[in-house]
Amino acid sequence: MSSSAHYLNPSDAADRLGISQKALRLYEQRGLITPVRTTAGWRTYGPADMARAGEIAALRALGLSLAQVARVLKGDTQELAPALAAHQARLETEARRIAETVEKVRILRAGLAGGEPPRMQELARLARPACEVVATFELPWPWGGERFELRDVRAINYIIGPLGSGKTRFAKAIAEHLPGAIFVDLDRAANDAADARARMETDPVLKQRVEQALAWLVGEGATATPALTALLVAIEADDTQMPVIDMIEQGLDQASQEAIAAYLRNRGPGARPLFIMTRSTAILDLGAVGRDEAIILCPANHSPPSRVAPIPGAPGYEAVATCLAAPEVRARTEGVIAWRPQVA
Repeated sequence: MSSSAHYLNPSDAADRLGISQKALRLYEQRGLITPVRTTAGWRTYGPADMARAGEIAALRALGLSLAQVARVLKGDTQELAPALAAHQARLETEARRIAETVEKVRILRAGLAGGEPPRMQELARLARPACEVVATFELPWPWGGERFELRDVRAINYIIGPLGSGKTRFAKAIAEHLPGAIFVDLDRAANDAADARARMETDPVLKQRVEQALAWLVGEGATATPALTALLVAIEADDTQMPVIDMIEQGLDQASQEAIAAYLRNRGPGARPLFIMTRSTAILDLGAVGRDEAIILCPANHSPPSRVAPIPGAPGYEAVATCLAAPEVRARTEGVIAWRPQVA
């Protein structure tokens, strides 16, 4: 067997590591790995590359930014203590949720043994995540008052749709009817930057959380801008609120978009749910959607919004894919809105 058999192409390497090819390219861009190039210029990953990439992926799973990963790999372990503490807290939260579910099952089994069959509603709750919130409301224009039931809210809920699909009105309806939800509009960077700074100055806890988040994002490659700070204030301001964010990529360059997407995913199980509107592939990578994420499509034909599985060939998948574009393409239409009729 030739030595080339020990080298993997990007697709096989990513599959073996359980990460995306995009993540591998990002590791390379940050100088964390250096794949061997073939004579034709193709990247290949040998045993040493795979071992190092595995270490990086493990550290990323603990919530470390790429800058923090680089320091740990150089022998600086100061970043590990808070990362492990946060990971332990996430695991303990998940363990409590599992223990509560086990207790519910035990009670149902005891009732069943005593001749009291469980209600279907109780059985259905066992299959739903702990963060579930249900809201029922009438859909706004352009749906004409159809009833909509929002179920199985995940940690990250993407709202997708083409121009004129009504996704902004749908997002506002969610903010209006979902307990604890608050709509965060596009003016957050322009009009709320000063307000964001003022809020941080009067709230030391919020200031610390935003500064820590900003440091993590900068280490991930983001650019510290008023738009990013205002967004973080909206996300971190109040644990009792559930932000519904209009076009989360507004005012952010590609690196910042990719960083904020990683930041939201790193919050771990039990994280407060977020609803985010987006049309950027840097925010919503269909190949990297996890089990704590959901996609809600507002179709162009004004059929009611529906959940779409991130699987090629699933109903609605192609419609979602056609709504998304790279940040440089999205920048050309930034600020463009569909025509809307005047509402009396």
